Amino acid sequence: MKKAGITAVAMMIVGSGFALRAARPQAPGMKRTELQRHDLSTPGREVVQVRVEIDPGVTTPRHSHPGEEIIYVLEGSFEYQVEGQAPVTVKAGEVYFIPAGAIHTAKNVGSGNGAELSTYVVEKGKPLVVLAK
Repeated sequence: MKKAGITAVAMMIVGSGFALRAARPQAPGMKRTELQRHDLSTPGREVVQVRVEIDPGVTTPRHSHPGEEIIYVLEGSFEYQVEGQAPVTVKAGEVYFIPAGAIHTAKNVGSGNGAELSTYVVEKGKPLVVLAK
């Protein structure tokens, strides 16, 4: 009986780790939905696709990724600011590329909903989003 109780507690701890990954807190005015994640043929690399929705006027915190980010704007209009570069406005149907490790922000500069499909080619096992200091 004691062994069964210990096993049950261990299962709950492991399960809670999976739940934390799936239910990360969202920044106010933003919603990130992971669509898929797969290992690549290059060892230690994976691809992750995420739908990012940002409310009008909301700017993401300054952040980077442990690999490249390829963006396709699904709806609305975003202004991307990559550190050291001029801001770029990208509208629905257009694409944008952010190099690995580049600190950047995105702002919904439209008057309505804004959504993008972000595809990340990143180092496996590292956090997908790293907040800048």
